[in-house]
Amino acid sequence: MSYKAGIIAAITELKDRTGSSSIAIKKHMQADLPADKKWLNGMFLKALKKAVVDGDLVQVKNSYKLSADTKKGAKAASKPKKVAAPKKKATPEKKAAPKKKTAPKKKAAPKKKTSTEKAAAPKEKTSAKKAAAPKKKTSAKKATTTK
Repeated sequence: MSYKAGIIAAITELKDRTGSSSIAIKKHMQADLPADKKWLNGMFLKALKKAVVDGDLVQVKNSYKLSADTKKGAKAASKPKKVAAPKKKATPEKKAAPKKKTAPKKKAAPKKKTSTEKAAAPKEKTSAKKAAAPKKKTSAKKATTTK
């Protein structure tokens, strides 16, 4: 696996919302590195910078995110292509007789409020507002003395 492919794989697997730091990417890649390969930090840093220049990665402060184009390409590559299933011969099936629909029952109309209930409701609201109004604190003035 190339360093660039490893970097992209590490960023997708880490799934950081704000992007993955170069240190986190490096640790992830070193954990997945085969035993027979040697880690070359210079190659890693060069591949990281080249991916930013090419537009595969976007650098946000000290973190790296996949660019929109790379995300679209990765999604398209990860989707398996649908293989057309061989068509089966149509077998005659018996269709069930359609059931008759029953007429939906009408719900009873909700009862309307009487005029006395309507009049009582607004009075309660205004009295609640009046009770809330006197709660204001008055600031006490400090007496100033002159020397």
